[in-house]
Amino acid sequence: MIETVKITIEGKTYEYNKNITLEEVLTEHQPSNRYPVLIARVNNRLRELTYTVKEDSEVEFLDLTSPEGNRIHINGLILVFLYAVNNLYGKDGKFRVEYSLDKGIYVRTKFKLNEDKLSDIKTAMKDIIKKDMPITRMNIDRLEARKYFLELGEESKAGVLRYNTDNYITLYRLGNVYDYYYSLMPTSTSKLKDFDLTFLNEHSFVLRFPTVYINDKIKKYEHHPLLFDVFEQYKKWADMINVKTSVDLNRVISTGKISDLIKMDETVQTHRLLSMSREIYDNRKKIKVVLLAGPSSSGKTTTSRKLGIYLNCAGLQPLTIGMDDFFVDRKDNPKDENGEYDYECLEALDLKLFDETIKKLIAGETVKMPTYNFYTGKKEFKHELTLGENEIIIIEGIHALDPKILTNIPREQKYKIYISPLTELRMDDHNRIPTTDNRILRRIVRDNRTRNYKVEDTLKQWASVRLGEEKYIFPYQDEADIMINSAAIYEMGVLKTYAEPLLYSVESDSPYYEEAKRLINELRLFLPIPSESIPKDAVIREFIGGSYFHE
Repeated sequence: MIETVKITIEGKTYEYNKNITLEEVLTEHQPSNRYPVLIARVNNRLRELTYTVKEDSEVEFLDLTSPEGNRIHINGLILVFLYAVNNLYGKDGKFRVEYSLDKGIYVRTKFKLNEDKLSDIKTAMKDIIKKDMPITRMNIDRLEARKYFLELGEESKAGVLRYNTDNYITLYRLGNVYDYYYSLMPTSTSKLKDFDLTFLNEHSFVLRFPTVYINDKIKKYEHHPLLFDVFEQYKKWADMINVKTSVDLNRVISTGKISDLIKMDETVQTHRLLSMSREIYDNRKKIKVVLLAGPSSSGKTTTSRKLGIYLNCAGLQPLTIGMDDFFVDRKDNPKDENGEYDYECLEALDLKLFDETIKKLIAGETVKMPTYNFYTGKKEFKHELTLGENEIIIIEGIHALDPKILTNIPREQKYKIYISPLTELRMDDHNRIPTTDNRILRRIVRDNRTRNYKVEDTLKQWASVRLGEEKYIFPYQDEADIMINSAAIYEMGVLKTYAEPLLYSVESDSPYYEEAKRLINELRLFLPIPSESIPKDAVIREFIGGSYFHE
């Protein structure tokens, strides 16, 4: 008698022979995914499509519109690009996957590019995808894999394996090319047809694709000069001190020189903030309001307070005003699609009152300042405020860069700051560390320390937080006069010390187990860094504790 299993897909249950692969299930049952299925969630665990189903299971097929599928789609495209340039240029076809740029991935090549060359690479990639070439998962002896990458001149990849103690590692093969990635992978190239390449200069381009937030098309590339320049500044700094990958950072840690690196990095951060405060002071006759915004866990509070100290030292007296005190009364607050009060939308603010209050303060008038009472859901006016001659207003908030606020104040009187931990450090040449990973690790540590949140609590909120950022923060980053990178080059080793034990608390039956496991695997690349040498005014202290400004 043939054994069977019941597989539930999109609420309907089907019966199949035991040990059927997910790929075979797909041939018999096409789910309602818009794009090719890349991976599946089987009883809450991520599985590649070669996985055989041995027990009754709930299966959710995922495409690139899911966070997990999108990550796999990107890594699959990088492997296809690697195969294409290997065929076109051989050992000269080296490249580095750098960072996210305008909903795409910025890639720097070691060989010279022009638009025609990039077009040839794109054509080669499309041909590889059309051929439906298999992507094969292989378990390889770690030392053999390290030898293979050394022979290819892939020192960053060989270096990563030096700090890995596993006997075997997982490589993925496409044709005659082997590589490894910190995610599962699609089973064939035909699933990776949705992409484009945009030429930037003779050594770089942007790999573009549909994203979780813009999944109906590939977004037309829009250059963000401020963001690009900040990344480039930090790349030069990383190159200068020779700390570009996890391998480089581990070398510094293992040779006992991490304290020196921390001091250097924090000195650079302080210098940049001091330079900004001097610019504000030098233009104090024009600038009346400093507006600061950035995504979650960017270190906005520490940065704004340090900036306040530096401005104070220069002779200006900063006056911090919170936008949250200008919420509309709760009865007038808009609700989201779930019927919950939406405190993040612009309409949650009493913009008329906010604009009028700031304008009157700048004009030297005495105004009644609101304080929002979160218990009653109403504003209370209990104190008055007058802006002194040497005082300057600092406003920190999610909508601080939105051009729809303070429309009654001339642009030259506003100095806008965008802050984010723009992670320049890479795992190796083909695997980047997403800025969002840096931020979620910061948030996990802080939420547990200050709110006693479990890891699952933070991860559960993260999708909503990210959606708010996509709506209310990222579209206005080009409004900034200056952009601050709050990422410390050493901080992944510090976050490992605090976040890794917390991530292990997530049980295997949790819906957030796979995400916790992914973050653990990422942190495994780094040696731990103790916090003793980190100054108390460092941004990372806002999350791990011990900050001058928070305790």
